[in-house]
Amino acid sequence: MMKPLMTLALLTLASPAVAQQNFAAPEGCEAKLTVQQKGCVMVNIWTCEADNAGDQWIALIGQAGVFSVQRVDREFQWMETYSVLGNETLVEPVPDPSSLTELFANQVDTWDFTITKETGDERNVGFDLLTGESVEIDGETLLMTEFQGQTLDADGNILDASNGRQFVSETHRLFFYGQSWQAETPDQIIDMSPLEFIYPGEPGFFAAQPKFECNEIETSYRP
Repeated sequence: MMKPLMTLALLTLASPAVAQQNFAAPEGCEAKLTVQQKGCVMVNIWTCEADNAGDQWIALIGQAGVFSVQRVDREFQWMETYSVLGNETLVEPVPDPSSLTELFANQVDTWDFTITKETGDERNVGFDLLTGESVEIDGETLLMTEFQGQTLDADGNILDASNGRQFVSETHRLFFYGQSWQAETPDQIIDMSPLEFIYPGEPGFFAAQPKFECNEIETSYRP
């Protein structure tokens, strides 16, 4: 389960120009993986000694630089996020936690959790479903998923309703973006599917810039 891709696509353009020539994991942490994706987005992933076992950090990077850094646990719960839109923290205990273990075992995982934001709490409800299909992308075997989700404010008003198809890795215990659309505009599909998986020692590992479709995204979203 991941955030709506429309929001991320817009963030790649709205984020401040903080791009750098190199990207390094923080001190006490180990760089693990870089994923170059469609839609002018990439992610750098690292782990830190001080965190709980299974925790991973994910930096989302657009053409203008880093626009979100997120820590997820072994089940891919959003524990904390630092982004250009403000910081977020998971409210615990969680009524129905996101669970990769449940998804892999039962082919479906429902979730119901609340995120504390500077603008107020937001409740997220929905499900992830394994389709039974898998695909190989740049040597990585990924399971294909479908999801539906809603984000609600403290009064129960729907702030966002989205559907989509994503990828999940049993090896990395991570979701990767695929295609997403808003419930009211199913014909407006955002595609940020992964294209390259880059490991330590390989060219492009822990790069600071995405490389695919950046000019297309910039043209598409220009006011």
